[in-house]
Amino acid sequence: MDVEIERVDANLQKLKDYIDQAANEGARLIVFPECALTGYCFDSLEEAAPYAQAADGPAAAAIAERCREHDVFVVFGMLESDRDRLFNAALLVGPKGLIGAYRKIHLPFLGVDRFVTPGNRPFEVHDAADCRIGLNICYDVSFPESSRIMSLDGADIIALPTNWPPAARCLSDYVVNTRAMENHVHYLAVNRVGEERGVPFVGLSRICEASGKTLAVADDDTEQVLYAELDMQMPRNKQLVRIPGKHEIHRFDDRRPELYDALVRPKPE
Repeated sequence: MDVEIERVDANLQKLKDYIDQAANEGARLIVFPECALTGYCFDSLEEAAPYAQAADGPAAAAIAERCREHDVFVVFGMLESDRDRLFNAALLVGPKGLIGAYRKIHLPFLGVDRFVTPGNRPFEVHDAADCRIGLNICYDVSFPESSRIMSLDGADIIALPTNWPPAARCLSDYVVNTRAMENHVHYLAVNRVGEERGVPFVGLSRICEASGKTLAVADDDTEQVLYAELDMQMPRNKQLVRIPGKHEIHRFDDRRPELYDALVRPKPE
């Protein structure tokens, strides 16, 4: 979808309208872009702050009401206020209200991410829509540890609300499929379109199944709704038998974590 910066009420109405549309087509899980509620290209913390709200605030309540009407679950991006701090957040909301709130951990020097506080919560997996859902936001997909942790914790689906500029086209073209394949997990990357304060966004939202196969992809300049049917048994079986007794792999059991300690060494000053 396209997003209008600072126009929270208009963006919220668009979210509601798309929830109605997707639910009427049979969707159970509906995912929107990063900062879909607020816009992204703010020029200061002070400018962005008035458009943020608590994770359990009025936007989450309004989305939960729509979820109750349709018996669906929704992931959408917003700016979360927590006392004097601001986070780039993605909320998972269902018929009973807020289920989970993820705060973006990896922050690029772009848009409001130049000013928000880095996420301070561990990666989590949430039960919703008869599956287990992990949340990331945009730049997080460039760090494979993010998806791996949630997959090890039992994620069936990883949802990635994002605001990809032109330099990030390769993430849609290659990286999303790689994250799905290497973890054997379904992956939903949902980008925005349009231009905001001189920054263009490239669309190209993508749904990949756990094999790494692309099930649906959007174009680069129009608002679209993508649909895919996902088999939840696929990501739960990490044992892949290509030729019985001759070619079999296990996405998790074949790991050698005792040799990966460099991944968690503190970065040098």
